[in-house]
Amino acid sequence: MPPRLRVAEPMELVTARLRLDALREGDAEALFRYRADPDVCRYQGWRPAALADAERFIGDQSAMTEPSHGQWFQRAIRDRDDGVLIGDIGFCVADAQAEFGITLAPAAQGKGLAREALHALFGWLFGEMGVHRVHASVDPRNAPSMALLQAMGMRQEAHFRESLRFHGAWVDDVVFGLLASEWPDAAGRGAGIAASR
Repeated sequence: MPPRLRVAEPMELVTARLRLDALREGDAEALFRYRADPDVCRYQGWRPAALADAERFIGDQSAMTEPSHGQWFQRAIRDRDDGVLIGDIGFCVADAQAEFGITLAPAAQGKGLAREALHALFGWLFGEMGVHRVHASVDPRNAPSMALLQAMGMRQEAHFRESLRFHGAWVDDVVFGLLASEWPDAAGRGAGIAASR
């Protein structure tokens, strides 16, 4: 069994507008509302059918105090000033690589918040965690997410045609990646690009 990843303290990241920290019991209703929204979950594998699903999800995540090798670790994305949940961000680290995903409530989209949250996460993964590479998988029909990953300086590494069975249909899968050695340059290159998600 792989060793557990070690984190010096609980993961909490703060940016100019956001706070990334643990999901809480009181977040269930907000999490359910945006995760069950058809426009938000269209390209996502998990969508809660009922409030109880969101409560279970938060309960399962609350039991994890730190990232564990090969397991998804989900964090809340909150408005820094009022602490309101506006989205969530997750990652799974295995063999010095991290897959990630991000979801924002509709009202929080189009303001560069996803980019701000990912910038903080990448800096933490490449720095604190010593990750060698980050990567994400996206449906190419999800144009805002494709634009976001490109704005983060990520490179499209693959396009697999009809490789996933998703919501009853075969869909394409596009993989984006970024190496730790590319991160400082990628962060600078994308500084003026506003992401839509």
